[in-house]
Amino acid sequence: MIDTHCHIDEEAFSADREEVIARQQASGVEAMVVPGVNVASIATVMEVCHAHPNYCYPALGLHPEDVKTGWEKALGEVMQAVRARRDELVAVGEIGLDYYWDTTYKEAQQEVLRCQLLLAAELDLPVILHNREATEDIIRIVREVAAARPLRGVFHCFNGSVETAEQILHLGFYLGIGGVLTFKNCKLAEHLAALRERHPELLTRLVLETDAPYMSPVPHRGERNESRWMEFVAMRLAELFESTKERVIEATNLNARRLFGIK
Repeated sequence: MIDTHCHIDEEAFSADREEVIARQQASGVEAMVVPGVNVASIATVMEVCHAHPNYCYPALGLHPEDVKTGWEKALGEVMQAVRARRDELVAVGEIGLDYYWDTTYKEAQQEVLRCQLLLAAELDLPVILHNREATEDIIRIVREVAAARPLRGVFHCFNGSVETAEQILHLGFYLGIGGVLTFKNCKLAEHLAALRERHPELLTRLVLETDAPYMSPVPHRGERNESRWMEFVAMRLAELFESTKERVIEATNLNARRLFGIK
């Protein structure tokens, strides 16, 4: 299994990070993509990835929740870091839009997203996109940038409608599938089943992820998430695709390697 979105650098893992990584390796997790979210995480992401080369793969970006007072300076520092480390990075991210808690910096979030999308296109890096309550705007901005230059990436933690998924697939992007698929009242399974009817090749456009330490799947909901628990997501996908867990893992691993250039 390849975890395409794991915040293993965060404080939640500070007490036992090495033990957690060893546990993932022993459980069949082949690699992790570690996204940055702000200026401070430039150092933490690169530190953990340098400590675990060819296992932890770095991405850097300015997360929409970190677009606040002084965002111009923060964006400049993150973009400078992305340029300086371009050959080490597998993506620009986590970037995107988030209107859930606050829309005070709505326009600034859009400008930050656009700048980072343009940078990713310039450097030929995929993007890891965060979207919360901002679907119309994020798809519009991605479409605008992609119309002028090649752009690729993944909509992280996808939990949208069939119509939203159709637009994302049309853009050539992947859907990041995580623990939310296992939640009892979640409609994602229903939406993926409907999508599969329209797109028999849908499994070739999905990647597994955790968003660890967040979004733990059932039966570990409420606990700190770990990459090894992607197994439960793979099992649920296998049911939906009338396949096996092993085939789902094989397909999503291939997708992750193709998107992020993981060897």
